[in-house]
Amino acid sequence: MSIRCTARARRGAVALLVAAGLAAGAAGCGGGGGDDGKKPQTSASASRSGGSQPSAQEGQSAAPLAELRGTDGLLLQITSADRDSGGFLTVNGTFKNDGAQSLVIPSAIRGDETEIVQHGTSLGGATLVDSKGKKRYYVLRDTEGRPLTTTGLSTIAAGQTIPVFMQFPAPPADTTEVTLQLPTFSSGTIQISG
Repeated sequence: MSIRCTARARRGAVALLVAAGLAAGAAGCGGGGGDDGKKPQTSASASRSGGSQPSAQEGQSAAPLAELRGTDGLLLQITSADRDSGGFLTVNGTFKNDGAQSLVIPSAIRGDETEIVQHGTSLGGATLVDSKGKKRYYVLRDTEGRPLTTTGLSTIAAGQTIPVFMQFPAPPADTTEVTLQLPTFSSGTIQISG
């Protein structure tokens, strides 16, 4: 057998192997058959405001964990407080305007720390109080000092809701209840899951 025949046989074997791999990959990525021509359903809705606000979280209970009342009919409903394995606690909720007219979300909710104030209106002033452990937890920040919360909050129309989140260091595993505090709002006790 000549070198030319050997090289041709190798190329053919490689081409066959690549084709078989692509066919197996395409079969593995298929829709599972029996889709009856239906389009896939999306599980999360896209943000309609064009901003970087998170979409509503799946699997949240209908009744909020807590409701914190602000001024002029502004309401913060906490829908979940989930502890993750990385040592963080993510609190999800919605701002709701129960009033009859548009409201400006108070800038005081960002707190008064210089590092947070320079990044605009956010929920950077939020804190969690662990009465059992006698500790207060502040909103986490990234390496540039931006708070790990919903940002860019400005106004909210009458009847409108805005999904929000805040991320904190997680309290110890035996702490299952904390008090959420946000400037200009009443405090609320929430149960931690996870």
